[in-house]
Amino acid sequence: MGNLMNAAADLGVDSCWIHRAKEEFESEEGKEILKTLGIHGDYEGIGHLVLGYAAAPRKAAAPRKDDYVYYVR
Repeated sequence: MGNLMNAAADLGVDSCWIHRAKEEFESEEGKEILKTLGIHGDYEGIGHLVLGYAAAPRKAAAPRKDDYVYYVR
């Protein structure tokens, strides 16, 4: 999914990963959709990727903080 998002960004297309496909295709309605599409077997949904163009330009990222470090012990 990450590679698809990188490829979309390279083409100037925005994307959004929606991590809900597993629950969706485990429902009765989801199983019916898979059946209608002719998808059978032990497949598991992971996520959906929405593609499109942003309505407004992307905001610049906030500057990183100097000397801002967390130590986990």
